[in-house]
Amino acid sequence: MKNKEPLFHIVKRDDLPLTKVWAIRLIAIALALILCSVVTVLLTKLNPLDVFNAVIKGAFGSKRKTWVTMQNTSVLLLIALAVTPAFRMRFWNVGGEGQILMGCWAAAACMITLTDKVPEWLLIVLMIVASIVCGALWAAIPAYFKAKWNTNDTLFTLMMNYIATQLVACFAIIWENPKGSGTIGIINNASEFGWIQIGNKYLLPIIVALVMTIATYIYLNFTKHGYEIAVVGESERTARYIGIKVERVMIRTLLLSGGVCGLVGLILVAGINHTLTTTLAGGRGFTAVMVSWMSHFNPFTMILTSFLLVFLNRGASEIATTFSLNTSFSDILTGIIIFFIIGCEFFIRYRISFHGNAKKREG
Repeated sequence: MKNKEPLFHIVKRDDLPLTKVWAIRLIAIALALILCSVVTVLLTKLNPLDVFNAVIKGAFGSKRKTWVTMQNTSVLLLIALAVTPAFRMRFWNVGGEGQILMGCWAAAACMITLTDKVPEWLLIVLMIVASIVCGALWAAIPAYFKAKWNTNDTLFTLMMNYIATQLVACFAIIWENPKGSGTIGIINNASEFGWIQIGNKYLLPIIVALVMTIATYIYLNFTKHGYEIAVVGESERTARYIGIKVERVMIRTLLLSGGVCGLVGLILVAGINHTLTTTLAGGRGFTAVMVSWMSHFNPFTMILTSFLLVFLNRGASEIATTFSLNTSFSDILTGIIIFFIIGCEFFIRYRISFHGNAKKREG
């Protein structure tokens, strides 16, 4: 008795032209919006156009909202750029959250302990160096263990997040101001000593993100280090065969990844929030994983992906506020759109071949 052949099977596509790739993505977004409209009418009886208008208003409803959207996009983009070299090497660094917090901790420590003891320019230099070094070392720990003893990089980097969170929580209690308040408040609120701002309070991360996007693209595509990262990601055995020292590449790449995360921590403390809490990273260390993956590790595509996720997040908050809805409803709409965007990547990479069609082609 012959085995019954399956009706269809999945075949990996050749690379599609860029126009077709974006056509598939636009179709996915259109279908997501249609489904969101149906869900909105069924669950709330609201006009879907009013809901979509609220989404736009949440991101661009005022000058301040526009700046905040650009700022949040830049921060998310920076974190995605930070983890991308490691991902391209197939080192799954999901510890961005902890590496950011260590950068936050280093910046806050300098601002609190060195104020009035050194000139402001020297304080800022020390903050930059300390944040980058702390973030880099926090990422280098799992890299070293992976290189020496082949530990699980995903689990190791994930667990490092919890340690970083508790360290920040501990020092937030030590630095409470005033004592017993449960928070350190705004650091140097009166003097603004150590605050880093360019133009206005929103511009710093935007400028840094633009510079880092160009630098990351050049680093990954036009340098020897970028070539080594790509080869190690394709096959460690091949990399060793052609003389690449895999362990060195691994540690060096994670030092870079963690250093950029530490820089983000500096921006959050010295440039945006001017305080230290365990929630400063806000889960963006994990969101950045999705940004990097959805963008196929392309730094310029990450700009659009980061903007889309921030736009949806801010729009979702506006929906909940404007229509007095449970925030879960706005999360449902956001989830639907993200599901379609991620799902369309399947059709970009693969196609479904039906058994009958395959026979015709053979004939």
